[in-house]
Amino acid sequence: MSAQSTEAPGIRRHLARVATEVLAPWVWVLGLPLIVAWKVTGQHLGETVLWGSIVGVTGSLIPMAVIVRGARKGKWDSHHVTDRAGRLVPFAVCIGSLATGFVVLLAGGAPYEMIALAAAELACLVAALAITFGRKFKISMHAMVAAGAAVMLIRVYGPWLALVFLGVGWVCWSRVELGDHTKAEVMAGMVGGVVFGGAVFFWLNMILT
Repeated sequence: MSAQSTEAPGIRRHLARVATEVLAPWVWVLGLPLIVAWKVTGQHLGETVLWGSIVGVTGSLIPMAVIVRGARKGKWDSHHVTDRAGRLVPFAVCIGSLATGFVVLLAGGAPYEMIALAAAELACLVAALAITFGRKFKISMHAMVAAGAAVMLIRVYGPWLALVFLGVGWVCWSRVELGDHTKAEVMAGMVGGVVFGGAVFFWLNMILT
């Protein structure tokens, strides 16, 4: 076997690992609210940080802190929680924390787009929980969150943000390449993200306007 043939799998795995970490759900959920808030607040820095941080902290940082701490204690296999049976507590933490953020947005009079964003993220989490434990199917959260975020960005910034789907494709490929998900689990995640994330965001924006 040539040196080139032995290096290729290593390069592929490295690229897959980079995508899995850089485009992980917690990264999308932390960055997306700030990007959306910047647009819907008219580029007002203070409001962007306020509303974006509420969603980002409750939807990403708090759950991720709990997940990482649990992974270090051996409660689940890694901070990605690839074992289906170990996903119940992380899902519960994510839903509970983000629901708290959602209530804060409502009480604080946040822009309707931010309320719609948090609601769409909650819809994704509830749907993923139901599918994972009701159907016993390990749907890819990487794919779901990435696809949902891409659709939301298109809704807020325009069709040119369809370029984000290049990143969606990269992270979906990475989950299969690393053996963490099957192609069916990744495809289900993409469809779920578009429907429960993107479509819910579109619908709520229409009725809340």
